[in-house]
Amino acid sequence: MPPFRIRPAVTRPAREVDVLVVGAGPAGLAAAARLAVAGVARVEVLDREQQAGGVPRHCHHGGFGTWTHPLTGPAYARLVLAAAARAGAVVRTGITALDWAGPSALNTVGPQGPETIHAAAVVLATGARERPRAARLVPGTRPNGVYTTGELQQAVHLHGQRIGTRAVVVGAEDVSYAAADTVREAGAQVVAMVTELDRSQTTVARTHNARLRHRIPLLTDTTVTELLGHGRLSGVRVRHRDGRTVQLVCDAVVFTGDFVPDHELARRGCLELDPGTRGPAVDGALHTSRPGVFAAGSLLHPVESAATATREGVRVAAAVLESLAGAEWPRHTVRLLVEPPLRWIAPNRVAPGDDHPYVLRASALVNRPVLQVVQDGRLLHKEWLGTAVPNRTLTLMAEWTGLVDVTGGPVRVTLTER
Repeated sequence: MPPFRIRPAVTRPAREVDVLVVGAGPAGLAAAARLAVAGVARVEVLDREQQAGGVPRHCHHGGFGTWTHPLTGPAYARLVLAAAARAGAVVRTGITALDWAGPSALNTVGPQGPETIHAAAVVLATGARERPRAARLVPGTRPNGVYTTGELQQAVHLHGQRIGTRAVVVGAEDVSYAAADTVREAGAQVVAMVTELDRSQTTVARTHNARLRHRIPLLTDTTVTELLGHGRLSGVRVRHRDGRTVQLVCDAVVFTGDFVPDHELARRGCLELDPGTRGPAVDGALHTSRPGVFAAGSLLHPVESAATATREGVRVAAAVLESLAGAEWPRHTVRLLVEPPLRWIAPNRVAPGDDHPYVLRASALVNRPVLQVVQDGRLLHKEWLGTAVPNRTLTLMAEWTGLVDVTGGPVRVTLTER
């Protein structure tokens, strides 16, 4: 028998590209398409999934695209991927970016082994994910039948799996109703929708969601306290705010919402992270704290619509083009902070003249609120809004940014009831 031999690892020479985009969702693909169209010769997009397109690939409901050309999620994913490929960007799937190899270089691994890629600019568009049951510290056994929305949609729409017959959906926002819709498409019944808040947070923008809403028992002021069952989920125990506990019989439970940014690469690169969004801190042009590195999409604000991510992909491409042309880095910016009941704002640094809208989220219901922007006691902006609801986006326009003093203190955004 011949002696066992260990083959030496094959080390490929490092490659160089002009712009490296990490993440082939709507933000990354839109950025790549715009950069390639603008004449950037070597634009490359990496994604660890086997198919490009991001979350829309397994969102079979409508609501994507435009009002005049509505699309399902998979159709939208194909559209943005085709645009990037047609423009001349190279999209590589099954490739994971592991760590940084320099100021704007990444170590990656894929089917052909490890590789180091150097770039003049890097765009992080790694998206966000829902926190699973373990991260939410829900006690109980560890049976089959426990999903997040993304896991549910992939199981049903990408792999054709059965999920059970009776499901409980945890959450009551737009993504929760999308999950309930997927449960029904899989042939299962939605037993109940459970939320700790006192009402649903959905905008009920889609007609099918409006119909679905009236057929699902909604348990407000209610918390999931335990998962039951061995081998297969047999039920969940919930507690109402008044202390009553009830067992809901089900063989599937879907945890929805509670998104966190997929920021591992940003963290390993020692990028400044915003304490509210937990994604990279960026200014209005989507520069991060690391020269040559930009960020866009749901990595910055977990989580907004695919349309918002696509717009940010276009916006970050413009900033990358300026950087490649020799624009100053860093820009002079100041921190943009929020105070409770606001949870976060994105972007979260501001420079005079930033002209793109900001998105904000509140953590509590506020009726007829007043939104104020203040720097060093000086009022920069004030406006009256409709009701602020948790997990629903508020928008702040940017006409006040020209009043920001870059030598002053942080700009603070407050939300108070009238």
